[in-house]
Amino acid sequence: MGNEKVFDNVKIGDDILSMENITKIYGNGFVANKNVNFTVRKGEIHGLVGENGAGKTTLMKVLFGQEIPEEGRILLAGKEVNISSPLAALEYGIGMVHQHFMLVESLSVAENMVLGSEPVKGITFDYEEAVRRSTEVSKKFDLEVNPKAKIRDLSVGYKQRVEILKMLLHGAQILLLDEPTAVLTPQETKELFVQLKQLREKGFSIVFISHKLNEVKDICDRITVLRNGESVTTADVASVSEQDISRMMVGRDVLLNIEKEKANPGKTVLSVSNLSYKNKFGLYSFKDLSFDIRSGEILGVAGVEGNGQSELANVLAGLYEIEDGDIKVDGTSIKGMTVRQIREKGMAIIHEDRMTYGASATQSIAENIISDRFYKSEYKKKGFINWKDIVSKSKELIKDFSIKADGHDAEVRTLSGGNIQKVVAAREFTSSPKVLIACQPTRGIDVGAAELIRKKMIALRDKEDTATLLFSADLAELLNTSDEIIVMYGGKITAYFPDVSVINEEILGEYMLGLKTQSREEIGGVVHE
Repeated sequence: MGNEKVFDNVKIGDDILSMENITKIYGNGFVANKNVNFTVRKGEIHGLVGENGAGKTTLMKVLFGQEIPEEGRILLAGKEVNISSPLAALEYGIGMVHQHFMLVESLSVAENMVLGSEPVKGITFDYEEAVRRSTEVSKKFDLEVNPKAKIRDLSVGYKQRVEILKMLLHGAQILLLDEPTAVLTPQETKELFVQLKQLREKGFSIVFISHKLNEVKDICDRITVLRNGESVTTADVASVSEQDISRMMVGRDVLLNIEKEKANPGKTVLSVSNLSYKNKFGLYSFKDLSFDIRSGEILGVAGVEGNGQSELANVLAGLYEIEDGDIKVDGTSIKGMTVRQIREKGMAIIHEDRMTYGASATQSIAENIISDRFYKSEYKKKGFINWKDIVSKSKELIKDFSIKADGHDAEVRTLSGGNIQKVVAAREFTSSPKVLIACQPTRGIDVGAAELIRKKMIALRDKEDTATLLFSADLAELLNTSDEIIVMYGGKITAYFPDVSVINEEILGEYMLGLKTQSREEIGGVVHE
């Protein structure tokens, strides 16, 4: 069932993996990793942290065989190995669970588990053998799954369990987990941590990549910090605080909790009435939603991924058509309007899919920043685009939003994820929005970039009276940034909290999982008269 023999002679606590002097330079001359040293012991959970663009993803791609380094070597159980592909990585006992799951939704758990090593009977796929193997590995690692269940019917936390078991079935002894808790509730995160600790006790090694420093402190034995493509330090987690880690990552003190004044909301600027939307399968993504947002307030939306939040954001922004119900901005219905017309009404959006809807990868930073306003008179001179002013404005925003790039003409695809997010935020935050739809605005970005974006959101609330609808899987962010919170479950609003100070992540998690729901009268309070 795998490649255990490679690691048989390594004792718990001894080095099982060493990456020595890894240097990776991309074709454009960008140095992603420079002489990075990274060591993992057998039977430990090792946190890998750093800002966006620090080189974490590249280092893991090298380890998983997706990138070939210019210099350096990798040792497993003391022997140098050549990992030329993900298949080779698996053969060496290294498995990676990506942030966005690599599962086939229409297939069963068992069918997904054996992909790449499918059992056959004669010339046909042996489904019963796939079920047997899945059941066996599930029992061996005490991670219960229903091998015959369809992936599309599973919760996010359950899907992640399948991903981990799939790697274990293929013989992985070292697991690379990329942002494993990004879309989990607190309850699902606790369950995952129990599972990871059990694997650690069995001698497995886990690399835990995360921007959630409280979780790094909770689950990891040691951490390695990368900054600007280099390994800064490796430390025992018990010897450092969250503030110490953030300081090592960013090179300065970071505010992990943003201080803000109490909101002073004004009139209703966004009104959603009996809004419903059916997906491509004819099923309701959400049904009969009604809520208001007032100027000068941030309304947070909590919910496990897949409960209608993404579809709601897309309908509000005009990316999906309004089918039933209505949306009004400043008292005017936007039903039937184009995306540009909706934006002209004062709507802005930071989309959760920044590379499909948020930015154009092959265009420059300057072109991306003015993509929503290039046609306006203030950006033209004698009928032509006034590039001099645009370049000047772009340089100003690059500085204001701390975007790390070679210049205003750098293509967006050359930037790290966090810096791409800053480009999107720079455009949307400076569009004078009456309503800002912020979808996962800090997902997958480091503490420094997250701090900047949260501060800018609060500044919009206070200085421009912007009404913000904040969709976030980061419950700490919701509680710290929002003035009010609604919870979505099963395509409906199941809870409304007008006072965020009286709730915590555990309480939100209970409503997100459908364990609790409020009365219609309590939920109705989010529709402001």
